[in-house]
Amino acid sequence: MSELPIKAVLLDIDGVLVASWEPLDGASDAVAELRSSGYGVRFLTNTTSRTRSSIADALRDAGIEVDDDEISTATSATAAHLAREHPGCRVLLLDDGPIDDLGDVDLVDVDDDPEVVVLGGAGPRFGWEQLSRLAALVAEGAPFVAMHGSAVWQTSDGLRLDTGAFATAIEAATGIAPTVVGKPAPVMFTDALAELGCDPGAAVMVGDDVRSDVLAAQDAGLTGVLVRTGKFRPELLEAAEGEPDHVVDSIVDVPALLAGLR
Repeated sequence: MSELPIKAVLLDIDGVLVASWEPLDGASDAVAELRSSGYGVRFLTNTTSRTRSSIADALRDAGIEVDDDEISTATSATAAHLAREHPGCRVLLLDDGPIDDLGDVDLVDVDDDPEVVVLGGAGPRFGWEQLSRLAALVAEGAPFVAMHGSAVWQTSDGLRLDTGAFATAIEAATGIAPTVVGKPAPVMFTDALAELGCDPGAAVMVGDDVRSDVLAAQDAGLTGVLVRTGKFRPELLEAAEGEPDHVVDSIVDVPALLAGLR
């Protein structure tokens, strides 16, 4: 944990502010208090089931103040990664969400000689045949990109398998690890802080996933705050390979925590 004064707060969305897009108690007031206290705020999510504009609309419907450009999704981060690392390449995408935020990425079918394989947000389209085709292409040498590394997400009906679980399976089958773009990779944290003009040592990441949100942010130099909402489970915290800088009951407790760090 840095001793620099905290200037920026990065917030996970699902499980921290909302659950199945219904607001968690006190989330709206907590975000408003963070803003009124002068912190720069950005929203980072591995969600791929909605576009940035749709997420912003949902948060505003939940009473949470947010601009579209304050949100970074795994999909928008992947678009930036492909433009930077694989410009103009033919991309085979397996994804169960909207692709609007991918922009002008050249998406092709499996029979169109794809040059890059991208594993997107998990869902019903992730069948045996589709995953096997991706694995075969990866084994043949196609660069392997995963939109994010979260193994599960939390819904009102319980946990659901997510991209990270399937990426791990393909890695086990091929021996080739993916390039992960979203959390827990550092790029989403560092890009958000670059937008805010903030050093990692002066920033906090608040999340419900001890690995992908909190410990990953700490590895990138941020202060990590774990909330006991969303996908939080005591056994996951006990089994984690590190300790969060702080653990609080919910987003409601974050403004007071940060006031104490100033």
